[in-house]
Amino acid sequence: MVVAKKSKKIVCVDYANGKRHDFRLYKESGVHLNETIHAVTDTGYLGLQKIHAKTSMPKKKSKKHPLTVEDKLQNKKISSERVFNEHVIGSVKRFKIISDRYRNRRKRFGLRFNLIAGIYNYEL
Repeated sequence: MVVAKKSKKIVCVDYANGKRHDFRLYKESGVHLNETIHAVTDTGYLGLQKIHAKTSMPKKKSKKHPLTVEDKLQNKKISSERVFNEHVIGSVKRFKIISDRYRNRRKRFGLRFNLIAGIYNYEL
């Protein structure tokens, strides 16, 4: 789901059958971000920095390399920017189409998901 930061509207949605990694779904969706757009993502999009230069994502700690104080502050800043996206995802999950198992016809899932995104945008 691509969310506009200022308006908090859903710009683009994509989905796949079964479990699919976030970055793989992004690459297969064909969504291309403009070079001037600053993308704020979570750690599920680790390869996006190679494709899109203006991407910020939190740093991960490892067993041998703990995070420094500067890294923690940077991660907190990024998380405070991303919280709006998480609120939008939570609002869409209230419709139960992506939080529960979808038991209807798979052919209509895309239409219904886009309608829910449209309803959310209309509420704003």
